[in-house]
Amino acid sequence: MAKPIVALIGRPNVGKSTFFNYILGERKSIVEDTPGVTRDRIYGEAEWNGRKFTLIDTGGIEPDSEDEILVQMRRQATLAMEMADVIIFITDIKQGVTASDYEVATMLRKTGKPIILVCNKSDHIGEVPPELYEFYTLGLGDPFPVSSLNQLGTGDVLDAIVSNFPPEDENEEEGEAIHVAIIGKPNAGKSSLINKLLGEERLIVSNIAGTTRDAIDSPLENEYGKYIFIDTAGIRKKSKIDENIEKYSIVRALNAIDKADVCVLVIDATEGVTEQDTKIAGEAHEAGKGIIILVNKWDAVSKETGSLENYTKEVYTKLAYLTYAPILFVSAKTGQRLDKLFPLINSVNEQNAMRVKTSSLNDVMNEAVTLVQPPSDKGRRLKIYYATQASIRPPTFVVFCNNAKLFHFSYQRYLENQLRKNFGFQGTPVRIIIREKTKED
Repeated sequence: MAKPIVALIGRPNVGKSTFFNYILGERKSIVEDTPGVTRDRIYGEAEWNGRKFTLIDTGGIEPDSEDEILVQMRRQATLAMEMADVIIFITDIKQGVTASDYEVATMLRKTGKPIILVCNKSDHIGEVPPELYEFYTLGLGDPFPVSSLNQLGTGDVLDAIVSNFPPEDENEEEGEAIHVAIIGKPNAGKSSLINKLLGEERLIVSNIAGTTRDAIDSPLENEYGKYIFIDTAGIRKKSKIDENIEKYSIVRALNAIDKADVCVLVIDATEGVTEQDTKIAGEAHEAGKGIIILVNKWDAVSKETGSLENYTKEVYTKLAYLTYAPILFVSAKTGQRLDKLFPLINSVNEQNAMRVKTSSLNDVMNEAVTLVQPPSDKGRRLKIYYATQASIRPPTFVVFCNNAKLFHFSYQRYLENQLRKNFGFQGTPVRIIIREKTKED
């Protein structure tokens, strides 16, 4: 089950980034007494009472005028409403309730989602500050007085957040269905792809910003098996005032990647691999998911002899860490080669969950060591004793040796290549954990 998403919203300078940093336990957002300073990563993983969740900070509002404030507040609140399972509305108890607070509260009441009202900058412990009662007029229930700066009252807020999460086993899909996340930059044709696969207009397809309102799960059963397709097309970059929208789309993709068994990275053939593609693909790789690279709109590319081979080389050059991922050239518009996608999904899913017999694994390791001697340093040579598979999704192997410091990265890469050569592992990352053998092992 994907981690729940918790969004922080509020006016500039009410302490969202300070609250964000405290909950995450590290300084991920810039904190400064100037509205609009949040420019770096605006999401992170947090945990409370054993429940992990993704926290997003909706900073980055740069008011040029009074009207601009309202426009951007509306946009920020809309983003929070679309993605969040729980919304934290942060206000400033010292400034009191403002007109903008009322406007956002009105929007939030219509969402039907859990809203936690936080009155920040309540810097003293003891009796309830009289200023707190004014915030009941927002119609969002009991306000929580906190001080992010002094770390007061945040535990109660975290308790309230977690209490609004669904049970961990809720909404689990049928185990035999393969969850497939369709990831990539906006306008690469992800929604069109799912519509073509489903054979119906399941998702709205448009170039208008924000057409897809949320990550949508689409079940499909055919002769190849059962699938749950997860579309992440929702948010598109519109203009400078929405420059953080790209970051929100990555949060959406992270949520989909969390739920997926296999990730299909959709690349626009007319544009090639973009920076956003590399970021999202990197997240899928780090998460250990099965990965397929789908080059869409191939029908719109002028071709000559060697076009496909040259394009393949270019993709692998820009996505050097994904050379294990198969590439499929398709057209969501015409349906070209889409029939090859389902067998590929099945294969990659199986490879991601593959288990290797310990005897076969060590036969390959022994042969690899014989072919290429392990590295040495100052007369001391690396010795590899044996290996065992620790887990799947992705396939993870523990290699026991005499000295982990002698186990150079290049030799790890060599062993990974030997594992791939003998067992396949197409479309899946392979993890190798180095462990020194002790007397107890």
